[in-house]
Amino acid sequence: MPSPSFYQKAEAEVAKFFVMFSTDPDVDPRKCVVGLACAAQVVSDGHQVQTFFASHSVKLLHADYINAIDSRVGMPDGASRAMLDQLASGASIACSTGSQAVVGVTPDNADEVLAGGLDLEWSGPPGVVAMSALADTTLSF
Repeated sequence: MPSPSFYQKAEAEVAKFFVMFSTDPDVDPRKCVVGLACAAQVVSDGHQVQTFFASHSVKLLHADYINAIDSRVGMPDGASRAMLDQLASGASIACSTGSQAVVGVTPDNADEVLAGGLDLEWSGPPGVVAMSALADTTLSF
């Protein structure tokens, strides 16, 4: 196991992370929550973070869904929502316009369905390519 100093970054050492979510949380909710935890940790560590939610992972951005997932993954109530809120406070969050449409969400009705404060960028493959090309590190969940 690396020493604790292994995990400490120099003051000026800020990396650019791209975190891609594409796993359906109905299929593997634990993987999705682990992804949220990792992305929230990157924000907490002071790095630049861009996230993209595609396919059925867009459900993680839905208020009712994120508020209910903790009981399915053995987390305390509110833990996953807190991680999403941390992302919203320190990361850029984008989602697939097409994937949201498949689950009934559009920019027109998003305020009624999605968790508040996300300031979403609606995009698709061009956004994924652009964000990943700018990243120093890419994580995929």
